[in-house]
Amino acid sequence: MITKKYYRVEDIAEWFLNKNRTQMNFEDAEYITNLKLQKLLYYAQGYFLAKKDIPLFNDDFVAWEHGPVIRKIYNKYKENGANGIKYDKDFKAEINNETERILEEVYNEYSQYSAWKLRNMTHEEEPWRTTPRNEIIAKDKIKNYFKTKVA
Repeated sequence: MITKKYYRVEDIAEWFLNKNRTQMNFEDAEYITNLKLQKLLYYAQGYFLAKKDIPLFNDDFVAWEHGPVIRKIYNKYKENGANGIKYDKDFKAEINNETERILEEVYNEYSQYSAWKLRNMTHEEEPWRTTPRNEIIAKDKIKNYFKTKVA
C-alpha cells in the first residue's frame, strides 16, 4: 500500500476545527481561534516529526511575534480576528488511523489551554526561542525538540 508523504495543512487545520465542533456538542468547549489553531498545528507537526521522523505537512512555520505561524492558514482565517472560527463544512479529508491517533493526542493534550497560554508555551520552547523573528523555524529543530518531549 502506498502511503502519502504529506497531508495538506488545510486538511489538518480543518481536522482540528471539525474535532472541536464535535466536542462542543458533548461538553463545554469554545471555538478555536486562529491563534490557537496555529499552535495546535505546531504541536501536531512536532508530535508527528518526533514519532514518525517525517513531517505531517510540508508547510513551514514562521517565528512570528505571537509564536509559530503558517502564513496561509493565518491568511485563511484572519477575518475572524480573535474570535473563534465557526466550522460548518462537511469534513472530507482522508486521514489514516495512525495519524488520527496522533492528532487526537495533540487535541486532548493542548485544546484545554487558551490561545494565549499556548502562545506563551511556544515562547518558552527552543524552536521558537532560537529562531529569529519572521524567519522559518527549521523542521529539524522542531523534530529534535519534540523528540525530547514526546514518548
